Amino acid sequence: MTLAQIEDRTEREQAAHRIYRDAEITVDKLGEHIGARVGQVRLGGDIAPEQVEAIRLALAINKTIVFEGQDQLDDDSQYAFAELLGDPTAPHPTVTSRGEQLLTIEGAANSWHSDVTFVDRIPKASILRAVTLPAYGGATTWASTVAAYEQLPKPLRALAEELWATHTNLYDYVSQSEPSGGIDVSRKADHYKEFTSSEYQTLHPVVRVHPETGERSLLLGHFAKEFRGLKSSEFADLYQLLQARIVKLENTFRWNWKLGDVAIWDNRATQHYGIADFGNQKRELHRITLAGDVPVDVHGQSSQILQGDATHYSVVEEPARLSVFAA
Repeated sequence: MTLAQIEDRTEREQAAHRIYRDAEITVDKLGEHIGARVGQVRLGGDIAPEQVEAIRLALAINKTIVFEGQDQLDDDSQYAFAELLGDPTAPHPTVTSRGEQLLTIEGAANSWHSDVTFVDRIPKASILRAVTLPAYGGATTWASTVAAYEQLPKPLRALAEELWATHTNLYDYVSQSEPSGGIDVSRKADHYKEFTSSEYQTLHPVVRVHPETGERSLLLGHFAKEFRGLKSSEFADLYQLLQARIVKLENTFRWNWKLGDVAIWDNRATQHYGIADFGNQKRELHRITLAGDVPVDVHGQSSQILQGDATHYSVVEEPARLSVFAA
């Protein structure tokens, strides 16, 4: 039985908890639709295969999972752990990193988005580790795009399923003229220049089907700039209508970082928002993204590249159902 075939959510979570127990990990829900704390596991490249599968399952069900007390991790062991969950991508399609393994996140995006949706091969997951934290502020909030879709009234759901959006890295928030999240204006300008050094545009379905669970989710966020066939004013109105559904408080989960914390989110089923409420203090986190598939809509149509080649950034993963729920 696959995850998608277990229709009853309670039955699905009961089955999952038996798998967690057998793998000797704990998974405690932190929100109805998103968020869980995973315990009794020491992350690294040497954890048991049954624990890897249990973590993948916990991620698929809870969309975002957090691990505390992982002070043993450094960049190399974070990468080794990431390799157990999938194929790590290059750090970023355009932004230079300090190495070949991960991207250093400084400051906070202060905007809702899913990672790197301007390419065709959107990462399936992101693994973020706290390295330097401010004395206050700097939390991250995640939202379930699956819950948002499921809560849409039928007429809106039918409309969303026919919409396609162009996503691009020429987005607005990095070009704002005011400092935010510990990054001053001049550094933001340099970052924007680097971020847009190569232009990417991809046409994605607004509703995509998750390749591991069969769930449907809304694919939007700040990289989306227009809906195919609609005027800009119509895009703005429809975007806000759908985006507001995603970020309803009951569909979100907020985490206040501590050193040693690691968060993993399903990038195909979530958006996130790094909150820039810590002034000029330093905030540094290290991110690894895992290769994903090309999104497919409810009719089986795949996303289309409009501009840019992301083959240097990531392979395209062959989607597979979770082995623990294989038929």
